[in-house]
Amino acid sequence: MKTKNLAQLYDLAPLDWAPVAASLDGLTQAPGTGGPDRHSHWLTTLDPDGSPHVTGIGAIWFDGAYWVVSGRSARKGRNLERDPRCSIAVATGDYDTVVDGRAELVTDPAAVAKVATVLRDGGWPCEPDGSGLALTAPYSAPSAGPAPWHVYRVTPTKATALLVRDPGGATSWSFD
Repeated sequence: MKTKNLAQLYDLAPLDWAPVAASLDGLTQAPGTGGPDRHSHWLTTLDPDGSPHVTGIGAIWFDGAYWVVSGRSARKGRNLERDPRCSIAVATGDYDTVVDGRAELVTDPAAVAKVATVLRDGGWPCEPDGSGLALTAPYSAPSAGPAPWHVYRVTPTKATALLVRDPGGATSWSFD
């Protein structure tokens, strides 16, 4: 991992990645869990013409990656499958964070089941469908498209964080 201090101009030390990554664990979109009232993740994908498409999503961080759920026919799903480059942004209590990465459709039933468990623990009553390759639930975000919903693993290539509390700081990391 390569670290770049973005706050040298202000004589601030570079941030450590471990506490930033730890701040991403366990975030949910349940009301009352973050600011202003919950933790909203924002996914940026690339449209066919190269323009950015930004949409609010439910995302979870574990095992060193982001996991995103979408219908394959939804705009974000189509974009991720055509061009896997994407970014996810979120504000936590201490950090404003952007994780750039590459999305990959998850085709391992055990991984899909693990994601379903984490999402259920966070309050969304989903379960693997009959194929084990996608999720179903009584409801999802309207932008996800109709069930089944597929899982995408976003492997980080770069991350940038701004510490929003004293002493402050800003750092980017490149993952090789």
